[in-house]
Amino acid sequence: MAQFIPRLLATTRTETRPLIRLALPICGAQLAQAAMSTVDVMMTGRLSATDLAAVSVGSSLWMPLMLLMTGTLMGLTPVVAQLLGAERRDGIRPQVHQALWIGLVMGVIAAVLLWTAVMPVFHLMEVPEAVAERAAGYLGAVALGLPAVGLFMALRAFSDGMNHTRPALWISLLGLAVNVPSNYLLIYGGPGLEALLGGWLPAPITALPALGAVGCGIATALSMWVMCLAMVAYTRRSRAYGDVELWHSPTPPRWRSILELLYVGVPIGLAIFMEVTLFTLIALFIASLGEVVVAAHQVALNYTGLLFMLPLSLGMALTVRVGNVLGQGRPEAARLVAWNGMLIALAVALFNCLLLWFTAEPVIGFYTHDPAVARLTLSLVGLAMIYQISDSLQANLAGALRGYKDTRIIMVITLVAFWLVGLGGGHWLGDHGLFGLVEPLGVYGYWIGLVAGLTVAALLLGERLRRRSKAVIDEDSTPRPA
Repeated sequence: MAQFIPRLLATTRTETRPLIRLALPICGAQLAQAAMSTVDVMMTGRLSATDLAAVSVGSSLWMPLMLLMTGTLMGLTPVVAQLLGAERRDGIRPQVHQALWIGLVMGVIAAVLLWTAVMPVFHLMEVPEAVAERAAGYLGAVALGLPAVGLFMALRAFSDGMNHTRPALWISLLGLAVNVPSNYLLIYGGPGLEALLGGWLPAPITALPALGAVGCGIATALSMWVMCLAMVAYTRRSRAYGDVELWHSPTPPRWRSILELLYVGVPIGLAIFMEVTLFTLIALFIASLGEVVVAAHQVALNYTGLLFMLPLSLGMALTVRVGNVLGQGRPEAARLVAWNGMLIALAVALFNCLLLWFTAEPVIGFYTHDPAVARLTLSLVGLAMIYQISDSLQANLAGALRGYKDTRIIMVITLVAFWLVGLGGGHWLGDHGLFGLVEPLGVYGYWIGLVAGLTVAALLLGERLRRRSKAVIDEDSTPRPA
């Protein structure tokens, strides 16, 4: 330990800037993609409550599927990062091609599910018929873009693994730039656009009908394909990837390589899927507590979720840096890079706490003018300040472990910490209290459960990183037979 701390501080001086340089474009890309969902909700909400409900219900189905795909394809990032660090560039292209096959197949499967299986789900959820019909139309349109999402995410994972994170930012901003006007045109139709511009438009445009939620889905799919094609064009023409040329002599499916990528990626996808469904289930459980509680819970989650983009992006960048250094055959340096990431994650968490402290009240005012909702939201944000440190640490510990390709344990810890401790404990505190000593806490119980679940996740992941990094160092120092 006496030697570790000085080396860690030395690593902090050399590694902090490259890590942040990788993380900031990732953060911008995440925010741009989140903005697309916000635009969808805002624009359909101005048209009608039914269209807004259709988009909201539909998003609760396709977003988890997309995140499952995204997480699975993130398994390519540490593979590319380690190959790059080991100077084995000739092995990168075939791995990316296998990831493209995976992304394409997963996108097609997800599209087929949205085309065929949503109405039974809506009937099970007792969604009103008018909302269900429009949501099914919206999802049918979004499904057209899911194969593009699979291809885009595979190429983004490749680019991130090559230490080149800026394309995802610029192309996500391009997707947002396409999404906004196409949303307006397709949701409100030609007359709506003409009223906005206050002038004459060509007859073919003014004749376009207002498609509402379905138009929103078409605009989303269009944005997905624009982003996909832009990423293909960039990776084909850019010189940023050196001698790694993806687009000559495509590699056919190779089952062994595909299974190896899935071995790393599927646990990541399932961990993200479980985390997303955790928040979905909490929203369902508190629905009976009244409109004020539901509104305050949603506002607090939305606000703190935006701040979480920075530690999340830092964790994704940490995957790349740890993978690079491991690929170079320097396991001791990789351990220092990983724990330096925890120091930065702690600093980011404290920064987020300060932001919440100084901006919570005015920002909540942008969300709601209801005094009861604002008061409850402010108290929930107070609980969110408590878990900023554990949330930031668990995201970055998971990112570092992904750099080691150690992903299955993340899935197991996520299941235990988020579902058993977070959801189970929160539900018990919210509905039953604490063994007769404390009355049922309602929504506060669920948020205390979140604090406990994130803290348990951070502790377990931290212990796993300590053991995994030590094991890799020990393996490297073990004498090999002549």
